[in-house]
Amino acid sequence: MTAATLPSEPNLELAQRAIRGRMLRAVGIPLIVLAYLAYAWMAFDVSAILGNADPQRAALLGVDTIYHKVHVEQNLRRGDLTIAVEGERTATYAKGTSPEWVAVEGNRTTIDLGDGYIAEIDGQTLQFNVPDYGLIVAKVVNDKVEVTLPGPMPEWVSGNEQKFDARPTFDRRVQVSRSKIEVHRYFFGWENFWFPFNSPLNGMSAGAVVSLMLSADRLDPAQSNASLVWNTFWGNQDWQHGVIAVALFETLLMAVLGTLTAFILALPLAFLAARNFTPSMAVRFAVRRLFDFVRTVDSLIWSLIFIRAFGLGPLTGSLAIAITDMGTLGKMFSEALENIDGKQLEGVNSTGANQLQAYRFGVIPQILPVLLSQGLYYLESNTRSATVIGALGAGGIGLVLVETMKTSRDWENVAYIIVLTLILVSAMDSLSSWLRRKLIEGSN
Repeated sequence: MTAATLPSEPNLELAQRAIRGRMLRAVGIPLIVLAYLAYAWMAFDVSAILGNADPQRAALLGVDTIYHKVHVEQNLRRGDLTIAVEGERTATYAKGTSPEWVAVEGNRTTIDLGDGYIAEIDGQTLQFNVPDYGLIVAKVVNDKVEVTLPGPMPEWVSGNEQKFDARPTFDRRVQVSRSKIEVHRYFFGWENFWFPFNSPLNGMSAGAVVSLMLSADRLDPAQSNASLVWNTFWGNQDWQHGVIAVALFETLLMAVLGTLTAFILALPLAFLAARNFTPSMAVRFAVRRLFDFVRTVDSLIWSLIFIRAFGLGPLTGSLAIAITDMGTLGKMFSEALENIDGKQLEGVNSTGANQLQAYRFGVIPQILPVLLSQGLYYLESNTRSATVIGALGAGGIGLVLVETMKTSRDWENVAYIIVLTLILVSAMDSLSSWLRRKLIEGSN
């Protein structure tokens, strides 16, 4: 490079500054991000959270969402044997009956857990044969649990003189305590989903149920077989199909009513907040601050306030959604109004139309795509929000979900509710997208 082409000192200094700035950003930004992540790690005490986590319990809960278990329980105090699905009294086998893999002969009960796993209860003694390991013997002597293992204690065995627990596979488990001996066997699927355990319809195949519905011979003289099948399914106390269906409808009602109310309130207020429709600065300022206030307070907070004011119920959730969305939709609508083409409004006014007609034919058609697009989007979003609001006590499927989770007993019911909620949200998403295409884009 010749002296004539060398950069001048000011330009060289600027180039050096630019290079230093880029280097500083390249190093400084990652350092700031790392510092923030380190602070967040300490602020949220992530180490303690990870230390308290129980992956095994999480795995068991996950298994319980798609499996059910049958309890075989020998009560050592009373001496009676109970066989029940999920340990429920309403799903207990009658005395003298048992599933085919349980054999009862006097005081001895043999449970075939499949694949060579055999558990045998004889009085206060449990013998558990585990393939490739050997025979485990656990018995209660002098109010203590004594265990004999054929070899070193494997990781799937735990216990002390109070309780013994062995789970060689996730779907087989035995427990011995001073008061009872339990054997659990897991099966894939949701138990008694269609009909309750004690119903005459339980265990029937789909073909048998259809044949029964078409048969003239009634199982219940008071109602037809078709009515019996429907009422038994709808009133299933274990799965609560009827209760959940009503709760889903309440959730949808909250979303629709809340969004529609917010839409109706936001549109006229948006005209008051728009600069080209409201000359008064004081009015515009007041309306815009109202929008800021109602959308700053989250819908969950509004729902808690309305629960105190009006009590529990879908109305509470609808009001919470309406108040929150009124602020957001009002702000969007007012911005859309400020960006309309004034010539179209002037053209309508030149025809002698009154103010209402001018707004109807000169303004609304211009902002209609925004109105419909945002209204449908918030309807879809509020279907999810209504579930969360309902969990706080506003009703709907959210409340049913929380009540089911509180029992911590049977997570397949929780999975059932979550699946139905996902279906509802997906259906609303598809419907919203279809309506937007039809009403805004004009496509099929």
